[in-house]
Amino acid sequence: MLTLSEKHNELTETLKSLEKVSIAFSGGIDSTLTLKLALDTLGKENVLAVIINSDLVADDEYLQARVLAENLGAQSVTVAISELANEEIAANGPDSWYHSKKLMYQSIKNVSHERGFLNVLDGMIMDDLSDFRPGLKARTEEGIRSLLQEHKFYKSDVRELAKQLDLPVWNKASSCSVASRFPYGTRLTKEDVKMVFKSEKYLRELGLSPVRVRVHGKLARIEISEKDLLKTLKFRDIINGKLENIGFQYVTLDCRSYQTGRMNEVLTEKEKEPFV
Repeated sequence: MLTLSEKHNELTETLKSLEKVSIAFSGGIDSTLTLKLALDTLGKENVLAVIINSDLVADDEYLQARVLAENLGAQSVTVAISELANEEIAANGPDSWYHSKKLMYQSIKNVSHERGFLNVLDGMIMDDLSDFRPGLKARTEEGIRSLLQEHKFYKSDVRELAKQLDLPVWNKASSCSVASRFPYGTRLTKEDVKMVFKSEKYLRELGLSPVRVRVHGKLARIEISEKDLLKTLKFRDIINGKLENIGFQYVTLDCRSYQTGRMNEVLTEKEKEPFV
């Protein structure tokens, strides 16, 4: 098994061979590490950070990504896409994530190629292979490369190297498309998506992280880590009042605590098969 230093060195050599790259940049820890390594290896003139501005991306997350790219010294460009205008995405079926990633990768490829950046990278890691990830198929079809995954980087590797490189997001909680807050088959609307964004932003401001607000009709099911249980119970009345004010009729706390991929538990192997 390779050490983290050996993985780092091998990834650097791969970057050198590419000479010029663009990166699908979300501001999360994985894409931030990818951007940092590319900048250190190839220089600012040979690296482009492409930031997606979508109705499924919170405004504060988008703005933070722009500021972070600037602080890292990267040249960047924003691509605006309307995912909810795409019926296959708005329907929120098991294949919606495939169509969402397909649209994102195609949009990033177009703007990258127009600027002469023919090698497009993203921040996928080894952990992404352990859950239902339809986006992996879209990535492969569009010819996007995931160097962290190619060089066997797990989340623990990413956090350790990001910490060594003094990246400000080294311990940032993982994020995921807001579509993951809704059960499959629940149509996504701008109004409902905004309710999730407002609710999660408020809960993060209370110091809860990671946190997810899963939506079941007018019921908000809050997932938090075990370490935040007592804090959440302490603020339960104001949390309930705030989320009701945002638009939920009922507010509940999930006893199983925060877990990634929760909404995928209902999928059958047959439903997953086209994307494996």
